[in-house]
Amino acid sequence: MKLHLAVVSGNSYKVRILLSLLKVPHEVVIVDMKNREHKQPPFLKLNPRGEVPVLEDNGVVLWDSAAILVYLARQYGGEGWLPSDPAAMGEVMQWVALAGNEIQFGLQYARRGVLQDRWTAGTLEQGQAMGRVALDVLEVRLKNHHWLALDRSTIADVACFPYIETAPEARVPLDPYPAVAAWLARCKALPGWPAR
Repeated sequence: MKLHLAVVSGNSYKVRILLSLLKVPHEVVIVDMKNREHKQPPFLKLNPRGEVPVLEDNGVVLWDSAAILVYLARQYGGEGWLPSDPAAMGEVMQWVALAGNEIQFGLQYARRGVLQDRWTAGTLEQGQAMGRVALDVLEVRLKNHHWLALDRSTIADVACFPYIETAPEARVPLDPYPAVAAWLARCKALPGWPAR
């Protein structure tokens, strides 16, 4: 198994987290984003979008972090990280969708703008506003629950974690969200949770 990633990428970090929690052996391939390796023909054969992460596993090639999390959870995690029961799976996947919508287009894009001066989805203020929508939703859930879905850790938590943790890099303080802060600490305390 090979995981093509960029160190700064939160979407790459999601996949690293789950691989570590599942104790799945894999090779890490660092993609040279500075020199635009991700936009060159060899990489575009793996991912036509020209983005990280990309997972290669025994002939399976996947290039979206949510798709990779689903694959890894079902292939290597059994029922634990993504159950096959339709209602339980839906409960998990609604949080994965939050990660791919409000969190990505809010906190991720605002962070990228601040760190890289790349503004591809609106202004800093627009990204922060959308990011706060996600944080408000998380805070409401986490005031009365330790985890986002099913009262246990799942790929819902893994999917949402990276860009919530780095919200301050998008200039969105986490002080108003104590339940979210406590959840971040619970996630990092899980056995095998890797450092960034």
